[in-house]
Amino acid sequence: MKKNQIIFTGGGSGGHVVPALTLISKLKSQNFEIIYFGSYTGIESKLTEGKVDRYIGISTGKIRRYLSVENFIDIFKVFIGLIQSLWKIFFLKKGPLVIFSMGGFVSVPVVIAGKLLGAKVFIHEQTTRVGLANKVASKFADKVFVSFEDSLKFFPQGKVQLSGYPVRDIFLDKTIQTKSYKGIDLENKRKPLIFVTGGGNGSKLLNDKIKHNLEHLTGTYDIIHQVGASYIEEYRKLENESYKTADFLGDEMPDIFKAADVVLSRSGAGTVAELMALGKPSLFIPLKIAQKNEQFHNAMAAKESVGSIVVEEDDFGSIDLLATFEKIRALDKDKGPALRNNAVDFLLAQIRASYE
Repeated sequence: MKKNQIIFTGGGSGGHVVPALTLISKLKSQNFEIIYFGSYTGIESKLTEGKVDRYIGISTGKIRRYLSVENFIDIFKVFIGLIQSLWKIFFLKKGPLVIFSMGGFVSVPVVIAGKLLGAKVFIHEQTTRVGLANKVASKFADKVFVSFEDSLKFFPQGKVQLSGYPVRDIFLDKTIQTKSYKGIDLENKRKPLIFVTGGGNGSKLLNDKIKHNLEHLTGTYDIIHQVGASYIEEYRKLENESYKTADFLGDEMPDIFKAADVVLSRSGAGTVAELMALGKPSLFIPLKIAQKNEQFHNAMAAKESVGSIVVEEDDFGSIDLLATFEKIRALDKDKGPALRNNAVDFLLAQIRASYE
């Protein structure tokens, strides 16, 4: 049976790629040939390795909202990327074709080229605030899907639909597969568990706060702390029976999320959506320098949905961490998951319908 072709694009950060991989994993078993357009050496080239049928690298540049000499250089890179995309898609296209963009500047030339060549163009916006790349790309899109209701107002009303965030299936099942981490039992806990993460690169702000309160906290809690590669040597020396560190967590992270009584985290869209899917109130410290303060708005969506606590960076240093954790533990945990995988089902249905 002839396979349907679909092109995914998006990159610049894992936040654009991970939700794409959630959809890709489903489509691979549904008679689709999956092609991914990304930058030559960006994170998308690494994260998609072995998970797509073909990866095509193109030239990419960043469009800035302010005057910069780099804009003049990057506009040529974007133009080259557009020519490359037109050339590649023209010779790839064997029938109906969907371009599914997850955002990031690498996606813009692919979206424009796809539209010029008659493909159906879908865009997904993961965050509560809209990046410039998706704003530009939306002009060429047939449909724009958003993760949060608050994002609807940023796109043309005739195109935009609320789909939700495509959360991985593992976050919709509260069963814990990983039974322990470095001797801390995740299933039959001897003490309540705190999980701390500042993302894959870690957060000095969160790390320092835990370090300064470590003795106080470990009297009550076990702690698993993703500190980031740059901090692992420093923090590994602090490990004891109740405190374990990691530079980066991969397959273990969903189970640690599930087991944790309290999560202290930055508030990237993926993390927020996953914790909302688990119905787990958390303590979010939004990254102050995030574009359009998007992490703050992501965290506020979780506050409204499951009662998470949001503390801005400037106030984080002065809070009583133990008292705040106890406040989170006292919150109503009977709300259940705030998100279902309706987003995945909905988006897959939109894709399939485009080939009928």
